[in-house]
Parts: sequence; C-alpha cells; structure tokens
Amino acid sequence: MVVEFAAPLWVWDARRADTWTFVSLPVDASDEIRDATAGGRRGFGSVRVRVRIGTTSWKTSIFPGGGDGAYVLPVKAAVRKAESLSPGDTATVTVELLDL
Repeated sequence: MVVEFAAPLWVWDARRADTWTFVSLPVDASDEIRDATAGGRRGFGSVRVRVRIGTTSWKTSIFPGGGDGAYVLPVKAAVRKAESLSPGDTATVTVELLDL
C-alpha cells in the first residue's frame, strides 16, 4: 500500500524544546492503514514504512497520534536539512507500508 499526500510540518507541543517534527497523514488514508494492519501493529501501534520526501528516502515508522485519528510521521532533522524544510512548510510525502 502506497499513500501520497502533501501536508505541513509541525512540531510536537509536548517536546517543543527538542523540535520533534512531524507530518500528519490524511485521515482517510490512516483509516485504510489501520484496517490493512489490524493485528499486525508493533509497539505504540506503530507501522513500519518506507518514506520519500523530495529526493530523500528512508525507513521509519508511523504512529497513531493525531487527535483526529490520523497517523503521524516523524521527519528527522537530516531529512529536513536535505530538503530545505522547516516547521510550517508543506512537504509532498510518499509512504509505503512494509510488512503487509
């Protein structure tokens, strides 16, 4: 399963000093991911994914965490630097689920 979307980067309020930066997946795609991975999720409900933003790709996990039921994707500093992204910027993101 592959999900492509554009979303703004945001900083987690609880860890603002650490600048943990995320993008939220669309709610409808999050619902589909939840259905596709039922029973197969890992710790904290995480789902392993391969991600691409611009020319940068990496493996990570998405986590349930959006108050609206959306999964959230952490975007590490190295990716933000490589793609010249800051909180508030909109990123075009491709997420591919692994281990289905």
